[in-house]
This record gives sequence, structure tokens and C-alpha cells, in this order.
Amino acid sequence: MDVSVIIVNYNVEHFLAQCLQSVRQGMEVLKRSGYSGETFVVDNHSVDGSCAMVRAQFPEVELLALEENLGFSKANNLAILQAQGRWVLLLNPDTVIQEDTLIKCLEYADNQPKLGGMGVPMVDGNGVYLPESKRGIPTPSAAFWKISGLYRLAPRSAKINRYYQGHLSQDETHCIEILSGAFMWMRKESLDAVGVLDETYFMYGEDIDLSWRLIKGGWENHYFAETSIIHYKGESTKKGSLNYVLVFYRAMQIFAKTHFSGPGGQVMHAVIQWAIYVRAALAIGSRIWKAISL
Repeated sequence: MDVSVIIVNYNVEHFLAQCLQSVRQGMEVLKRSGYSGETFVVDNHSVDGSCAMVRAQFPEVELLALEENLGFSKANNLAILQAQGRWVLLLNPDTVIQEDTLIKCLEYADNQPKLGGMGVPMVDGNGVYLPESKRGIPTPSAAFWKISGLYRLAPRSAKINRYYQGHLSQDETHCIEILSGAFMWMRKESLDAVGVLDETYFMYGEDIDLSWRLIKGGWENHYFAETSIIHYKGESTKKGSLNYVLVFYRAMQIFAKTHFSGPGGQVMHAVIQWAIYVRAALAIGSRIWKAISL
């Protein structure tokens, strides 16, 4: 088996159907080129009819219908352990890949012996490029510039905008540090070596953690610019919500505690804690303003 595509779903039936249709088309191109592939959907106890839709419209998909919401990491790991592909693609349900995305990624990856993981350019539903398509490790300094929002003052700086790798062209292929969990193409051998997703993370942060472990394990992560995907983003957790703020920054605290110790780790923890309070205050203020305006 060459490619295993894994999609974790939670109550986004409409987006999932679009995603699976695009994957089906990509798999057909793979098979016409002599390659093989499989697709998994791990459903985190959705109540919107997602599982029935998969069974009816996509019988070729291996559906793992869970009886509770295990979160992103645990759900993905269940399928990773069953995957037979040499390459594993973790794909968000609110994405749409191009017909040639799988074949282009496979043929590129097979010619990169040190490649452990790979991401591609992502655009939102309006065609706007998403900067999280390529990221750097959130060191204490990178975390400060990112969380404070000051990286916007020097968007092309390798230092100030390290988090979004602003010095690297979005139109060219590069070695990068951090992949996006929305599209995470990985060598199965590298996962066997460094381990699967850390299940301490319920949602967010697990992609950063695994990307960094791949690099520390001697592998390379690439940003492959020869194909792109649509990522509608945040359908299960809206980015402006208080819930998103708490979940995301708590994930960053886990990462800081795991990978940074000493003064640097303490600084990063303080920056993240400050960001939680500021973003939470903004989110609450926004809710109050909307309520007053009604």
C-alpha cells in the first residue's frame, strides 16, 4: 500500500462529503498511475448524520465510528495503527484537495530520502493564502512575536516572523520546521521511529509537537509548493471564540512544558498565560458588545 489518508470528523457532514469526494478523485489518479491507497474516516461521535453519509456515499472508506469524542490525537492514532500505507496523510474534514495532490505529493516524497513530513500551500474558502501553511518552531522568542501580534510589523523577517516563516516564499518548495495538522503528509517509517501524535493534546498543538519530534529524530519537514488545497478552517471551533482561545493556548503550554525548560520555558509560559488573559478578555468584550448592539 502506498498512501493512507486519515480524516478525523466531528459534526461537519457537509464539509466531510466534499473532502471525501476530492480524496476519491485523487485516489483514482493514484490508481491509474499504478499506485494504491486507502481512506479512513474516524468519527468522534458526531450526531449530524456524518456516519450514515459515509456508509451510503463512500462505501470504499474504512469508517471508525467512535462512541465518544476522543479528540484529534487519539482518533488519528487509532487509524494510524491500522494504516498500511508507506505514506500517511492526516487531512482535516473541512479541506478539499486537488485531483493531482496525492500523486504529486507521492512522487515528490518518494524522491526525498530524508523527508519525514510534508505540508502544502493552503488557501481559505475565498482563495486567501493561509500563513500557517508553513511555520517555524514556537521558541520563546517566536511565541512572543506571534502571540503579541508584533510579527505583523515585519512580516518578511526571519526573526520577528519566524513562526510563520515570513522570509520563505509561499510559491517555492522549502525545508520548514512545523507542519499543519490540516494536511500532514508523513512517512510511516518516520512515525514508527518517533512515535505517533501525543495524546496529551486534545485539539491543537499536536501537529507542532509531532513536527518537532520528526526534526529531532533526524528527519526533514518540507513545504511542497507544487500543489495546494482549500482549508475552510475552524468549523468545529471558531477561532474568535473563547473556547478556541483556551484550547489553543493551553496546548501551547503543554508544548512549552514538554520541549523547553529553564528560563526560556518560564518566559514562554508567562507569555502564553498573558495571551490567554488578553484574548479571553477580548472574546468576552466582543460578546458583550454584540449583545449591547442588538
